[in-house]
Amino acid sequence: MGDIAPERVERDTTGDKGFFGQPRALVHIFGVEMWERFSFYGMQGILLIYLYYSATEGGLGLDQGAAAGIVGAYGGGVYLSTILGAWVADRLLGSERVLFYSAVVIMAGHIALSLLPGFLGVGVGLVLIAFGSGGLKANATSVVGTLYSEHDPRRDAGFSIFYLGINLGAFFGPILTGLLQGTFTAEHGFPPSLGFHLGFGLAAVGMAFGLIQYSFGRKRLPAEASAVPNPLPAKSFGIVIGIGVAAVLVVIVLVYTGAINAHNLVAWVIGATVVATIAYFVVILTSRAITGTERNRVFGFIPLFIASVAFWSLYQQQFTVLTIYSDQKLDRNLFGWEMPVSWVQSINPIFIIILSGVFAAIWTKLGDRAPSTPIKFALGTIIMGIAFLLFLPFAGGGPNSTPLLAIIGILLVFTIAELLLSPVGLSVTTKLAPAKFHTQMVALFFLSVALGTAIAGWLAEFYSLENEGVYFGVLGAIAIVFGIALALGSRGVLKLMSGVR
Repeated sequence: MGDIAPERVERDTTGDKGFFGQPRALVHIFGVEMWERFSFYGMQGILLIYLYYSATEGGLGLDQGAAAGIVGAYGGGVYLSTILGAWVADRLLGSERVLFYSAVVIMAGHIALSLLPGFLGVGVGLVLIAFGSGGLKANATSVVGTLYSEHDPRRDAGFSIFYLGINLGAFFGPILTGLLQGTFTAEHGFPPSLGFHLGFGLAAVGMAFGLIQYSFGRKRLPAEASAVPNPLPAKSFGIVIGIGVAAVLVVIVLVYTGAINAHNLVAWVIGATVVATIAYFVVILTSRAITGTERNRVFGFIPLFIASVAFWSLYQQQFTVLTIYSDQKLDRNLFGWEMPVSWVQSINPIFIIILSGVFAAIWTKLGDRAPSTPIKFALGTIIMGIAFLLFLPFAGGGPNSTPLLAIIGILLVFTIAELLLSPVGLSVTTKLAPAKFHTQMVALFFLSVALGTAIAGWLAEFYSLENEGVYFGVLGAIAIVFGIALALGSRGVLKLMSGVR
């Protein structure tokens, strides 16, 4: 007769109320995530113009389309890296250690952007930041979850506070790096690129603040945060190291031979994401470890995946096309002072902070009468398409022809679309995930974001002031058609989802 496994005793987490009624350790994860988002969005707020501004303006003089492609490839790489970050946490180090080491890598990336000259700094910096951000993004939420027992009533409120930290960082980052970039320019008697490098340096300082705070708070985290759920057998270490080294060498050879370059980098990222996506779906759908109902649910996830890609391919153009648009067409004069280009990227976080609670209250009030997930995805995609059509009245105008108030209104529509699709994306993914493939399904959702972000960079290569009417009109119409198609097929999708709504 075998031993009887002891009943698992749930840890009581309700006694720790040191941070606004939440576990004391939440303040440290809140801090590192806030500063990571500060550095991430602060750097990204000035990255594109740094790439395509001329040398006399402090930039690298890259072709505008290629510069947008690099930004898109970098963004896609961040979300691709979440898969690696999750795997390392699950098999090697645990979420807490991966989070800490990822923060160190991010800081090193911003230092490289700040100190290394030209394209060397861009290459080294963006690679480090992409891998670091992917690792931190994949594990910060997991570490927050370990602060609460399954039935701790403060859990949702704790995640809301954590989400507030994300958006506070996203708001202040572009504001401050944009101020530095716009102040320390050749026009004001400084070396042309000084403002950019000071902005990148500020991003590094911000990440350092988060890292220092988190370093002091690590000891307060529960043991679950450092646990390795599925340790890799020691005999497999050599194989994994060999695969990693081989992958790095292949990339180095491809870059050295010119097969990967600034003009086609985004295409490589799109291709890698598509291959990874297909592989994940094939592995899950052909597995004998899932039931018929679980298989149907995975098939039901496919239309949602496609809608998510369509949504993010437009939404993420905030960091490509909208940056170019704000630089070249937006009237940024405020009482005789010209607002930095990057400040436009701080508008969306304000709306997120204001409206996320409103949407949560609406869904709570509606209860079972709330729209189903496919309908929410459809509405999010349609409204995102409408946001692009709102650019049409300003098409063909010259410099300073688009009022700032118009962009604020358009970004409000961006935010409404985001809140209809993004917050429910991970939630429905976990509900549809087969029991044996929970993590892989979450990875699939991140792959939809990665693919959409990379496509956003690729599409931006086709944007110009001369064709902007066609550009915004066609992409907006395509998104609306995608959304309508999903709405019309929502009953079939819900049937495949087998009880998940």
